[in-house]
Amino acid sequence: MTSYAMNNRWCRWAAMLAAHCLLFLAAQRCEAQTNLVPNGSFEETDSCLEINTWYYPETGPLGWFSTAGSGDYCLSCLPYGAFNGVPLSAFAFQYPQDGLAYVGVITYHHLQGREYFAIELTQPLQVGNTYYASFYVSASWNGWDQQCWMATSHIGLRFTMEAQQYEFGDPLQPLANAAQVYHPTILADTVNWVLVSGSFVADSAYRYVSIGNHFDNAQTDTLHFVDSNAYPRAHTLIDNVCVSTDPLGCPLANGVVEAAADQIVLFPNPVDDVVRIRGVEAGLRITIHDVCGRLLWQDRGTGGELHWEVGDSAPGLYMLRVEQTGGYRSFKFVVKE
Repeated sequence: MTSYAMNNRWCRWAAMLAAHCLLFLAAQRCEAQTNLVPNGSFEETDSCLEINTWYYPETGPLGWFSTAGSGDYCLSCLPYGAFNGVPLSAFAFQYPQDGLAYVGVITYHHLQGREYFAIELTQPLQVGNTYYASFYVSASWNGWDQQCWMATSHIGLRFTMEAQQYEFGDPLQPLANAAQVYHPTILADTVNWVLVSGSFVADSAYRYVSIGNHFDNAQTDTLHFVDSNAYPRAHTLIDNVCVSTDPLGCPLANGVVEAAADQIVLFPNPVDDVVRIRGVEAGLRITIHDVCGRLLWQDRGTGGELHWEVGDSAPGLYMLRVEQTGGYRSFKFVVKE
């Protein structure tokens, strides 16, 4: 979206650093075995800023950088209604699919404009190997400064040998009209996160992956949410990007069942006294964090029912995380006033 800086607001650095140690490193230990995309759910960050800008690998969602335009990095640690806040931002109302953050990019513009985030994989792809990839998308809608009125097709992942850092004023680059994994039809769900997945055989030792719509307007289908005199533009939210050599390493839309995760139940939600958790397999580590990533509670699954007393916890959004073999699963809940 058009770049302009908002007033900077910091979540306390100490809390964020603690979150990195307690939350993100634990997740990496589980995920690194299979997911070739570091920081795939955009949880690791250098700060908590209300801002709209282009990103470098060491700023914003760590490792990710802008290769076109000023994509948006949306954070739960920001005040409610901040420009790039969660759940309410200038362009959408949406909770993360996983964790506490996600990104958003322009996926259609009448002048062929696009926005992309890219990241270097943990290792190059091996020529001839089959890779499985997935990510979640939600069409942006119900923001407080709605400027994008459309949903689009062809949102996907494109793997490349190199990826050029975007700088302000750089000209629009020709669109590739190609991506190894993409959704060929319109993704118009503004309430739920839609899983996009696929597999491909690597024909080069690709080192980078970028997310967005890599196809031009002629090949992109669109849907108008409402009639508008504004320029035709679409903005799409993306979360939980995964690439693996293992078909069980990433969530796939072809029916791979997450049996253990499907059995987990958290209730009531919202809650004002005690959170009850059922169905966590014996021995699995469970943690609860606030929106700044601070660890509030931890335990181990028993196969029975576990409890967390809300006590004097502040009203707002919290996250339950269950660590599993090859990854983790997150559940969001709200503490009432």
